[in-house]
Amino acid sequence: MKIIRYQDPKGAVLYAAQQPDGAALEIAGDIFGQFETSSRKANVAKLLAPVEPVNLLCIGLNYRRHAAEGNAPVPERPVLFMKATTAVQHPGDPIVLPRHLRSNEVDYECELAVVIGKRCKNVTRERALDYVLGYTCANDVSARDWQIKWGGSQWCRGKTFDTFAPLGPCLVLKDEIPDPAALKIRTILNGAVMQDWRCDDFIFDVPAVIAFLSGSTTLLPGTVILTGTPHGVGFARKPPVFLQPGDTVTVEIDRIGALTNPVVAEEI
Repeated sequence: MKIIRYQDPKGAVLYAAQQPDGAALEIAGDIFGQFETSSRKANVAKLLAPVEPVNLLCIGLNYRRHAAEGNAPVPERPVLFMKATTAVQHPGDPIVLPRHLRSNEVDYECELAVVIGKRCKNVTRERALDYVLGYTCANDVSARDWQIKWGGSQWCRGKTFDTFAPLGPCLVLKDEIPDPAALKIRTILNGAVMQDWRCDDFIFDVPAVIAFLSGSTTLLPGTVILTGTPHGVGFARKPPVFLQPGDTVTVEIDRIGALTNPVVAEEI
């Protein structure tokens, strides 16, 4: 099942199940508990990010070829950083390039996002996927100057500006994606394919990441995990390619869909 989160014409935020013909039917209940698809057609005024995360946990350097393009050693353990939940952006809404704390080096990163469906802690690798609700597309937008030069050796400042975590367009329940490592993932910038690879290049696959993140740590329903990006990012290109006002960037993942956002400059 593909689930969308949307706003109706009255401003109510609701969930619906996408149908093969493109229509969507309202969902009754809690997607993190018991829910069912109704026969009522959803009146979608605005498509929203498919979940409102309680936490955004992100894994860096998790594709072998991406580590290589940045001349970084393959990590022994998953590299964790976080984004503020205020960084979430909806499909179709703009990625805003920072101008108050200015960045001239804002980069794209296509990522598979995992949505946790059940509270868990100290999960084994073998049981990790039992706690997954589903998957969506993410763009781990990154201000490389703040991430690398001005962030005091921490990545969060460059990763968590407003709009730096687009999610969508839908949430695909895990039964439709039994092996997330089999997915293909790509970034398209102004019609040009910039990243195009496979999730089987993971250094740490989804079960390993969940087992690591849940170690001595509670993962709540609604936790969103970004699982890393493949090679082809802008800062590693010669010359580098960074996002500019007027650009359009799309993240595509097979069996999930396409997440597209325009790019604008912050008004100050």
